[in-house]
Amino acid sequence: MVDNVSKQERSNIMRKVRSQSDLENVVSKALWKKGIRYRKNVKSLMGKPDIVIQKYKIVIFIDSCFWHACELHGRMPKSNTEFWESKFERNKERDAEVNKHYLSKNWNILRVWEHELREDFDGTINKIVAFIEHAKK
Repeated sequence: MVDNVSKQERSNIMRKVRSQSDLENVVSKALWKKGIRYRKNVKSLMGKPDIVIQKYKIVIFIDSCFWHACELHGRMPKSNTEFWESKFERNKERDAEVNKHYLSKNWNILRVWEHELREDFDGTINKIVAFIEHAKK
């Protein structure tokens, strides 16, 4: 199926997509309020993790249901489906590569789905805090 906007217009739309979501910012603030100190989006680390505590080798990724092709909430755009299928498949492969990288280096890695935070924000924040506390031991 053909994209219903021009290449230039699609480029402009995609350029506006931010690398840091509002949800990541809300999670970061909630963790900060709980006394968790971290760095955000560390470019020098593989996959540019959303939350990093290097001292304890902790990386946390907040995966969007759309971009990471959540089986529950991910949706396939109606236009340019070949591109999107390939894009989502590559994103899933990259996530697996990133997981393998950190696990091979004995890092503590946690992936949190966007829908987990939307369905039970406080519970998911507590899950993240418990993960961090466990990793510090």
